[in-house]
Amino acid sequence: MKTFDYQRATSAGEAAAVAADAATKFIAGGTNLLDLMKLQVETPSRLVDITRLPLKTIEADGEGLRIGALVSNSDLAADERIRRDYAVLARALLSGASGQLRNKATTGGNLLQRTRCGYFYETSARCNKREPGSGCDGRDGFNRILAILGTSDHCIATHPSDMAVAMRLLDAEVLTLKADGTERAIPIAELHRLPGKTPHVETVLEAGELITAIRLPAPLAGRHLYRKVRDRASYAFALFSVAAVVRMAEGRMADVRLAFGGIGTVPWRNRGVEEILLGEEPGEVVFARAADLLLSDAQGFGDNDFKIDLVRRTLPAVLADAARGGA
Repeated sequence: MKTFDYQRATSAGEAAAVAADAATKFIAGGTNLLDLMKLQVETPSRLVDITRLPLKTIEADGEGLRIGALVSNSDLAADERIRRDYAVLARALLSGASGQLRNKATTGGNLLQRTRCGYFYETSARCNKREPGSGCDGRDGFNRILAILGTSDHCIATHPSDMAVAMRLLDAEVLTLKADGTERAIPIAELHRLPGKTPHVETVLEAGELITAIRLPAPLAGRHLYRKVRDRASYAFALFSVAAVVRMAEGRMADVRLAFGGIGTVPWRNRGVEEILLGEEPGEVVFARAADLLLSDAQGFGDNDFKIDLVRRTLPAVLADAARGGA
C-alpha cells in the first residue's frame, strides 16, 4: 500500500470540498477501498474519513424513507420498516457478503463498490477500467463471472452489488452534495454509466460529490423476492440474481417490477420485460417470452455463455414463485 494523508471530515460540506481533488477518496466502511489500496489498484494520495458525519439515520420521507449514506448494510436489513415494506431490499442485503462485512459496509459505499473482475484486480493484466486504453483481457480470458448485457469492446466487467439491484427495482433516488455546496437528486437509473469507450468512468458523480442519502418512494404492494444464484451458499457474488415484486389481481399479474444482477455491467432493468408480463396469467409461455426479451441483446464471451441458459431457467422459476403469492 502506498502512503497517503488522512483527514477526518467534520461536515459534509468540508468533505466534499476537500475531495474535489481527484487524488482524494472518501472512506467510510472501507470494505472495498482498502482491498484495492493494498493491491495498488487504487492509490489515493489522501483519504477523507466521513464516518463521524450525521448520516446514519433512517427517517420517514413523505410516503417513503430517507436512508443516510452511512447506515450499515446490517442495520438497513434489520430495520423493521425495510423488512416489512421493502422486503426485496432486506433480502438483497442479506444475500451479500458476510455478516462481518455487512456490519461495516455502508449504503452509499455499496452503491459505488467496484467490479470483482479478476483482470481489474490483477495489475499486470490489461484492464481499461483500471488503466484506460490498455485493453480488456476479460473478453478473451477467463470471464465466467462477467457480464452478458451492457458490455462494450472496452469492458465486460459485472457490477457486483446486490443492494443496488433492489434499489434499482424500487426506483430509489440518490441524494448528493457537490464540492461547490449544491445538492442534487439522481434517479438510481441514471447513477451508473455503461462502459462504452470509458469504462473507468463508472457513475455520473462529479469529483468530490458526496452521497448523503438514498430516498425510497412509497412501498410496492405484492410479493417481494430476491433470488441469487451463486457458486456457494454464502459470501459469493451473483452469477445471476433477480429482484422481483409481483402483485396479482384476479389471477393476472397486475403489477410487475424486476431488476437483475450478475449479468449486467450496471444494475440491470428492462421495462419491456415488465410490460410484456402485465395483465397476463402466469404461465410458461409468457415467462419464456419475458426471458427472451431480457436476453435479446445478450452476448456471451465463452466461459460465461452458460449465463444465457441460466437466465432462461431462473427467471421463469422466480416469476412462478412470485405469482403464487398473489390473489
